[in-house]
Amino acid sequence: MQWFGKGSENVEDSRGSSGGGGRVALGGGVGIVIVIVGLLFGKDLTGLVSQMPAVEQGEVKRGTPTDPQGKFVAGILESTDSVWIAQFKELGGEYERPTLRLFTEGVQSACGNASSSVGPFYCPGDHKVYIDLSFYTELQNRFGAAGDFAQAYVIAHEVGHHVQNLLGVSAKMEEARGRLSEVEYNKLSVKLELQADFYAGLWAHHAQNLKDFRLEAGDIDEALNAANAIGDDKLQKQMQGEVVPDAFTHGTSAQRMYWFKKGFETGDINQGDTFNATRL
Repeated sequence: MQWFGKGSENVEDSRGSSGGGGRVALGGGVGIVIVIVGLLFGKDLTGLVSQMPAVEQGEVKRGTPTDPQGKFVAGILESTDSVWIAQFKELGGEYERPTLRLFTEGVQSACGNASSSVGPFYCPGDHKVYIDLSFYTELQNRFGAAGDFAQAYVIAHEVGHHVQNLLGVSAKMEEARGRLSEVEYNKLSVKLELQADFYAGLWAHHAQNLKDFRLEAGDIDEALNAANAIGDDKLQKQMQGEVVPDAFTHGTSAQRMYWFKKGFETGDINQGDTFNATRL
């Protein structure tokens, strides 16, 4: 992919400013859960990150980063803004741009404190996407999901959670949390995550028409490869040697690829109602 824009200025960069200069410690079973959650992307971290140790914050630079990696993610954020502004206008609403927070090792959010081991996440409490860019190295080396468009998919998926928050879906999920069993809530969580994958595909569909954005051969395959690499079934098999469907929270590899591809092929937000879909 190629991006010729300036990049979003709605970026907060605290890389290298986390307290202590060392990795934030993870505590017992919570740490293990956090690591697994992070590798799946986008898990609702409310109530989980708050259990992490406190992280001091140093200088936060605001505006478009000047380094290549920072400029890249700022460019992806800018393109998601362009697409979703247009989508919300068609829906008769106004899109609120999210903030992208870059950090190293640990960060404080409105959802609590988080180590970089959490992986990329969206916090509905402050409308921010958080990412330690070292995650991209993990994505490539551990999961074989290389390529700039695989990285773009990560940002687009998290922005998809922001869209859900603006549309009231996140609030409904939070309301359901208190009245459903863990298994029942996990099923809803899968639908939430697959919809975020659909929104990532929808972004790619419309982004290719932006004057400053150009898809290249193999880009969509990179995103599909990333979606395949982080399916619940595949990760469970790798990490624990067996697949437990009742514990799925994000969907299988096949489901994640299907919904991203459906979003990309249709570009129609009305086709992304995973909660009432007859097929996941």
